[in-house]
Formats: sequence, C-alpha cells, structure tokens
Amino acid sequence: MFKSASHSSPYPSGDFSVYVKTALRVFLLAASLSAAAAHADDYADVNRLMRAGQLSEALSKAEQYLAAKPRDPQMRFIKGVIQTEAGKPSDAISTFTQITQDYPELPEPYNNLAVLYAGQSQFDKARAALEMAIRTNPSYATAHENLGDVYAKLASQAYSKALQIDASNTGVQPKLALIRTLFAPESKGQKPTAAPAMPVLAAPAVVTPAPAKSAPPAPAPAPAVTNKPAPVATPPASPAAPSPEASSAGQKEVEAAVRAWAEAWSSKDMNAYLGSYGQNFDPPGNQTRKSWEADRRTRIVGKSRISVKLSNLSVAVQGGKATVKFKQDYSANALNVSSRKTLDLAKVGDRWLIVRESTGG
Repeated sequence: MFKSASHSSPYPSGDFSVYVKTALRVFLLAASLSAAAAHADDYADVNRLMRAGQLSEALSKAEQYLAAKPRDPQMRFIKGVIQTEAGKPSDAISTFTQITQDYPELPEPYNNLAVLYAGQSQFDKARAALEMAIRTNPSYATAHENLGDVYAKLASQAYSKALQIDASNTGVQPKLALIRTLFAPESKGQKPTAAPAMPVLAAPAVVTPAPAKSAPPAPAPAPAVTNKPAPVATPPASPAAPSPEASSAGQKEVEAAVRAWAEAWSSKDMNAYLGSYGQNFDPPGNQTRKSWEADRRTRIVGKSRISVKLSNLSVAVQGGKATVKFKQDYSANALNVSSRKTLDLAKVGDRWLIVRESTGG
C-alpha cells in the first residue's frame, strides 16, 4: 500500500506513489480557496474529520452540506478527495469529472483525475487530464511535474514494447533501465533512495582572450617648466540615481495600469483587456497569440458576471521594467477563487504593458 502523510492510499502497489502525495497537496490547496466566511467552519470540520481518519463521518458531513449547496466547488472537491482516501476511485472519478464539466477553469480537479487514472494505469487518460490542467493554469507546477512522470511511464511502456518486437536492439535497454530506476518502488521498511539525476551538459566555458601585446609607446618629451600651477583633475560625474519622487511616480503608473487591467477584465471589456498586453507578451503553454486571445474571449465573454479584486500589491520598478505581485480574488457566477499572482510589465511609449503573468508567485 502506498503511504502519504498519515493516510493510507487506496491504490495497489505500483510505480505512482507520487500521485497520492500530490492529491493530498492539492487537497490542502483546495482548502485555501476563498469562500464565504459563513461556510469556513463547514470546510474546517470536514477537513479535520478527514485528517483524523474519520472518512465516513467526513463524507457524511460533506454530503449534508452539498444537499443544500450542490454546486459548491470547494466542498465537492473535498468530497472527491475523501472518496479517494476511502478507496472509492470510481466515485472519486465521477465527482472530479463533474467538477471539470461545471467549472472547467479550475485546474485542481483535472490534476486529481490524473491521480486516479494513473493509479489504474490509464496513463493516456492521465496525460489528457494533466494537459487540461496546464492549459487552464500554465504555471501549475504540480501538474507539470505529474505530466513528466506520466510521459516517463508512457516511454517505459513504449520501450518495453520495442524490446518485445526486437530484443536485439541494444539502444533501448539502457533507456528502459534508467526509467525503471526512477520509478523503483521503495524497499520494505526502508526509505527510498534518491533516483540518479539525468546528466546535464555543462555549458562551454567562456574564455575572454587576453589583449594582444603591442610595442611600448615612445616616451613623451619632457614638458617645459612653467610658473603656472598644474590643473587639478576633476573626477567624472556619476549618473544621478532616480529621485524618490520619480520612483514613486513610476510605481503609481504601474499600479494604475494593473488596476485598469483588472477593471477591464471585470467589465468584460475585451478591447481594453487585451490591449493591456504588449506585443511581446509570451502566451502560456504552446499557444499562439491569436489562439490565446480567442481562448480568453471565450472564457471571459461567456461568463454572466465577473469580479476581479486586487489587494496587497507589491510594485517594483527598475527602469523600463516592472514586477507587480498581489492577491487576486476572482469571482464568476458561483465560483470564488483566491490566489497569488505576478505580472511583469514593460514600458512602451507612455504605457505600461504586461509581458508575462504567472500564478502562485
């Protein structure tokens, strides 16, 4: 049986204990999603029962809560985790799948579907679920890590098949052996040893050539003796540091640009929203700028109501570049999510435009 923290996993012994640990980490993330204060005690009670191993009581309380609020995404997510921990993967898959259909903008349910599919060795389904999680939130590091593990398992299956077809292929065996080492189950009663790291090619050293030797210059003629005093050398003036007033003005301009971006998002003003991004903005994943804009239009215009509120802004300006970190409270229809966000901006003309955005910074 796989073990994670103090909970036993429902999955049979195999190669993917990493997914059980990921599921619990995501559970803790789900508990931090913003919710109305009136419901905070309900989430805490169910969370406490689950951590105590009282899964039947936790599930009963979650279902009692959902009877009155059947669309609540936070409690439905916690219910799916409880079902997973209780050894009911089919029920958990049904729960998480329904959440992805009702709230396709949430990446965590896709990740936990991958957890369950991987536990059943359905790695193609796990890969598809993780790709959806990353498309929804390109800076979701856990999903990227899990996707790497899934690709490794798929590669292992492909290499094994290649050896079955051609056992004389000497190039496949070392690759298969490396992957098996990475996913070797821990020895009974022993802590797992760290897998060998993939070799990293060192960058070539940069050698700065020494300046060519030249003939020594001819000695200058001795200056004529005069009664005039020698001029005193004046050191070159150093560039003046920006004044506090100028720095403060730049920060205010950047903050105003970020708040205008959030306001355009809230009001579904797509021209102003997309106009907040610079021409050199790097779309997440492998999307082109055109496909990214089309995706954002679909996600934003399709909502009946959107509210984006920013707080705890931290603005750092250095020349024509700026970084803004803040807490973002996003609300759309019945969904409420709170997260940390980072925007990198560049000054183009007299405007500050977004060139990169990430979540969790």
